[in-house]
Amino acid sequence: MAVPINTTKTYDVAGRREDLTDVIHDVSPTDTPFMTAIGKGSASHTNHEWQTDALAPADGDNAVLEGDDAANDAAAATVRLGNYTQLMDKVIQVSSSQRAADNAGRGDELSYQLMKRSKELKRDMETRLTGNYPSVAGNAGAARKCAGFEAWIQSNDSRGVGGASTAFAGGLQAAATDGAARPFTEQLLLDVMQSCWNEGGEPRLVLVGGFNKRAASTFSGIATQYRENSGQKKATIVAAADVYVTDFGTVNIVASRFSRPRSALVVDPGMWKLCYYQRFRTEDLAKTGHSERKMLSVEFTLEACNEKSSGVVADLNVA
Repeated sequence: MAVPINTTKTYDVAGRREDLTDVIHDVSPTDTPFMTAIGKGSASHTNHEWQTDALAPADGDNAVLEGDDAANDAAAATVRLGNYTQLMDKVIQVSSSQRAADNAGRGDELSYQLMKRSKELKRDMETRLTGNYPSVAGNAGAARKCAGFEAWIQSNDSRGVGGASTAFAGGLQAAATDGAARPFTEQLLLDVMQSCWNEGGEPRLVLVGGFNKRAASTFSGIATQYRENSGQKKATIVAAADVYVTDFGTVNIVASRFSRPRSALVVDPGMWKLCYYQRFRTEDLAKTGHSERKMLSVEFTLEACNEKSSGVVADLNVA
């Protein structure tokens, strides 16, 4: 059917107002399960140090002669460890004209950018804390860096062919060597859980990537979960494999977006601390013209109170 002549249509009008919703849709993930689960502390030096110790092996033949003189038992020294603090920042600069503008989906542009950058910093921290990163002492030309969870694990590690951990030495913790990838199996996880238990650890959290979260859902030790419903409705089985029951404790298997998807981190949260040297702060930077600059920063490190408490199933398939 033809449109009558001289009918004014939307295509012909130049002064129509735009239709822009007053909402900004952002689905970028911001969950940080490792940072949320572990303890919090403070650091008073850029090289944050702590000590670990262990009891002598149990001895069922500990017997002495009646009336014998007492002899001194061997005493082992404590182990002194350390991790360097890492300084992170985000810098925002917004012109005065943009701050004065009537913006859709937000008020003040500077405040909006600060909110975004604070979330980005937390994502950066989670990635560093969980990763296979070495510690770096730093100097005038190189930034200090803290070693991540994967680098610290040596006692309870399951690795693919060619994979190897590295001991703390010379005041630094090196990264582990990656090995050949293999499937994530229930036996691998159970072996690491048992190893942690043998050492005295009590892991309560397992962090995995999305692919291996699905693999874990098939493990026989997954507890059946139900969602409570009011009234007479039937209970709904929850498919997410969150609670895993083993002979050595119950753990929550959590999908992690910022830890390496090739590794399953077996974490005893009570034996790890996020230690702040400088907590989150926002500072005004020098004004040099028609704009404003702010810097959001944080300085922190990871304290591996005792790495024997936790473990890693490394070198896993990711597809």
